[in-house]
Amino acid sequence: GQDITARMAQEQEYARLIDTANAPIFGIGVHGRVNVWNKSATNLTGFTSEDVMGRHLVNEFITEDYKERVQEVFRNALNGVETANFEFPLVTKPGTRVEVLLNATTRRDEKNRVIGVVGIGQDITARMNQEQEYARLIDAANAPIFGIDVEGSVNVWNQCAIRLTGFDAGDVMGKHLVNEFITDDYKASVQGVFT
Repeated sequence: GQDITARMAQEQEYARLIDTANAPIFGIGVHGRVNVWNKSATNLTGFTSEDVMGRHLVNEFITEDYKERVQEVFRNALNGVETANFEFPLVTKPGTRVEVLLNATTRRDEKNRVIGVVGIGQDITARMNQEQEYARLIDAANAPIFGIDVEGSVNVWNQCAIRLTGFDAGDVMGKHLVNEFITDDYKASVQGVFT
């Protein structure tokens, strides 16, 4: 009697914490059907828990281009392999798309048997839109703009750089800037700027 009462009280407390969390949290059972959907998930998507409970998350709420990848993340979690920082889009009730950064964690029962997956997400739609706007601004700038990664390989090459050098982005992306595009008499000084 007392153990069951304490466990029920603990489960109710967990349910309350999940429902009131500031992050969208949703869960699926072993067959991919929604069994957890908190208020933040409702606020993000417009779908209430009543709208989604028992429905297949991937088939009904993931955009076509991501269904296979999201299903793989859930399949991995059901096999005990958790995924952190996975980005994917969710379809909202009005039919728009929101971008979510997800951590997928295996759910287990008291006997340590896998019973599903819980996903804790973060709405990154605004961040992704901002990154796309920055990319558009860089590409349209009236000055040549290029970027390199920590290895010195080109990872940004705007339209003005294309016009100025005659090299298309496809010609330079991933190639070492100094070794392949700087004349020998300036290689040392340009490399010095980057190190």
